[in-house]
Amino acid sequence: MPEADKEGKDYYLDIPVTCEGFFLKGSNALDWGMKNRLSRIFNPETGRTVMLAIDHGYFQGPTTGLERVDVNILPLAPYADTLMLTRGILRTTIPPTFTGAIVLRASGGPSILKELSNEQLAVDLEDAVRLNVAALAVQVFIGGEYETQSVHNMTRLVDAGTRYGIPILAVTAVGKDMARDARYFRLACRICAELGAHYIKTYYIPDGFETVTASCPVPIVMAGGKKVPELDALTMSYNAIQKGAAGVDMGRNIFQSDAPVAMIKAVRSVVHEGLKPKQAYGLFLELKAKSKGVKKAGRTK
Repeated sequence: MPEADKEGKDYYLDIPVTCEGFFLKGSNALDWGMKNRLSRIFNPETGRTVMLAIDHGYFQGPTTGLERVDVNILPLAPYADTLMLTRGILRTTIPPTFTGAIVLRASGGPSILKELSNEQLAVDLEDAVRLNVAALAVQVFIGGEYETQSVHNMTRLVDAGTRYGIPILAVTAVGKDMARDARYFRLACRICAELGAHYIKTYYIPDGFETVTASCPVPIVMAGGKKVPELDALTMSYNAIQKGAAGVDMGRNIFQSDAPVAMIKAVRSVVHEGLKPKQAYGLFLELKAKSKGVKKAGRTK
């Protein structure tokens, strides 16, 4: 047994004990493990995140730009705060030395050949713990044919995540017959938050997006959606942040760009540094030109 040390004397009676609030909207009452995982997703210095979504293959196979995740995506990973993917890709392709946050796709079932809203939970929480993920993502189809089923998928996952200290990301899915307007997104995001989602991924709309973020009591991350010109994607990201989004989750607008590394760096400059769209686009063009110069020099050696 070690000898007993002397009783301490420095109690700093002139310094009050601090009790700081957590930096993320609506997350102050969460347990330590939840907050720690959310701090891996969202940068505590900015309160924002750049998520790189590469989970498209779970319902539509080898999407353009994701034919070879090892070739196309691994060079981008160091610049993402978070990778959003499936456990199959995580286990087969992502090096275990990757230290960024992992958001694991937890729902699935139908392919693009069937009714997409007919999803089920597709990951056991114990497997998510084994994979050391920072959060689990579930699709919620408000207004879809299987709306109630998808909401129940989310609530069951929230209950399980609470037991294990894993936050749940609700992803609002918009079907082809649904209106993409502020009224719909206010409805979808609020339902997900009311029923326990810890943060929400939804689409940006130019008219009224600030009402979507204001009426949602948890953080909202903007979904990138289909590929658009780089300046448009950077403008959309900037506007979403200015109107209350806590980050962006982009996939196709990054890995389908003709200069993906330059694009993800430009997106980071908007999200974490507040660069305006034209400034960020200038950075993109500069980085793109440098990367092409390096490739050209490599070929001539």
